[in-house]
Amino acid sequence: MKNLEDHIQNIMPVRLVGTVVRTHGMTIAAAGFPSPVGSVAEIDRPGSEPLVAEVIGFKDDLTILYPYSDITGVRRGNRIQLTKTLPWLRVGKNLLGRVLNAKGKPVDNLPLPVLEDRILFDNNPPTASSRPRINTILATGIRAIDGMLTCGCGQRLGIFAGSGVGKSVTLGMIARYTNADIIVIGLIGERGRELNDFIERDLGTDGLKKSVVVVATSNEPALMRVRAPMTAMAIAEYFRDQGKNVLVMMDSLTRFAMAQREIGLAAGEPPTTKGYPPSVFAMLPKLVERAGRSVAGTITAFFTVLVEGDDQNDPIGDTVRGLLDGHIWLSRKLSTRGYYPAIDPIESISRLMPDICDSDHLKAARLMRKLLGVYRDNEDLISIGAYRTGSNPEIDYAIKMKPIIDQFLQQNITDRAKLDETIHKIKELFLSAENTENRK
Repeated sequence: MKNLEDHIQNIMPVRLVGTVVRTHGMTIAAAGFPSPVGSVAEIDRPGSEPLVAEVIGFKDDLTILYPYSDITGVRRGNRIQLTKTLPWLRVGKNLLGRVLNAKGKPVDNLPLPVLEDRILFDNNPPTASSRPRINTILATGIRAIDGMLTCGCGQRLGIFAGSGVGKSVTLGMIARYTNADIIVIGLIGERGRELNDFIERDLGTDGLKKSVVVVATSNEPALMRVRAPMTAMAIAEYFRDQGKNVLVMMDSLTRFAMAQREIGLAAGEPPTTKGYPPSVFAMLPKLVERAGRSVAGTITAFFTVLVEGDDQNDPIGDTVRGLLDGHIWLSRKLSTRGYYPAIDPIESISRLMPDICDSDHLKAARLMRKLLGVYRDNEDLISIGAYRTGSNPEIDYAIKMKPIIDQFLQQNITDRAKLDETIHKIKELFLSAENTENRK
């Protein structure tokens, strides 16, 4: 019966057919094909399978389509037929432990899963008035985050870093050690070899069991790299609506923006900052806002942002930072010293930490941040031996606590830090140390 219902849903009330007029780069222009933006069509290719493409806009009397794969074999006059006006995908509990492509199809060479439900790719975010306040901590298993940048269930955080600083490793640690019910991972624009590396090295067998991985590698068309984050978020929304605490991890939001830049420019949009068209800055908040807490469950999101040349004012990074509920900055300077995870607490912030942590935890975290700031401001004097002990009690205290702070913040990839132990440790180290210092 379900298959019959699906077949009925797919029957088009009117058969809409057009023809290929020309190609321009990766786009295809069609005549006599007035289908809506976002609809899916098939383009006949003699001697090979039809090419699936999506309508992305119009120019004069022509419809502009962007293909889901290479356009080899397309020629002028090929027939185009509308197949779907609203893309959807199959979902169900059997998606757990599977690797999917941007269309929601398994690519892990395992048998096709039995999926009982169907949802749309692109949903609207929950209304602002329907979102409950975030008041519960989500454990990540990383001391630097749980202790200094505590994350709430339903919060949206960005992980900002240049290439090769440890974003994927940090995400892998969170995936293995978090207490979230379900994990949805979107790997957007990654190198092909990194998929198995991430699954086997960073995620691990235990992490994969409660995860759904959606991948669109760098060699795939831009439309697939734009569609993959939507697919990942739609799957997360499905599990959220079942009352689950879902963790979404997307690597990276920058490559999603770059893919949309390709599509936008191909559709004729004017370029703005660094060549990004307006549609990029319209799509980013729409994607980000789909995460959060609802009356049914929560979607906590970690979005990685690849900043060019470690520039914090990169246009995508700057835009995303204003959309999120906090950001975690990974420092290249720390990583080159062998400091992992290379999280810089001074440059990072969790905007919801004051709402979900007790006063002693906040006080201890603020003291640690203050001491790191004092040490960093005077690091040059300390390193060359120009600072004399006793000149400033605050600097003396920062120097004394620096090795202790480093030991707390550094963590081996295979070590899991329990949330209650992390909170107890930071209070013990810094509140007791402050009381001792005050008595002196």
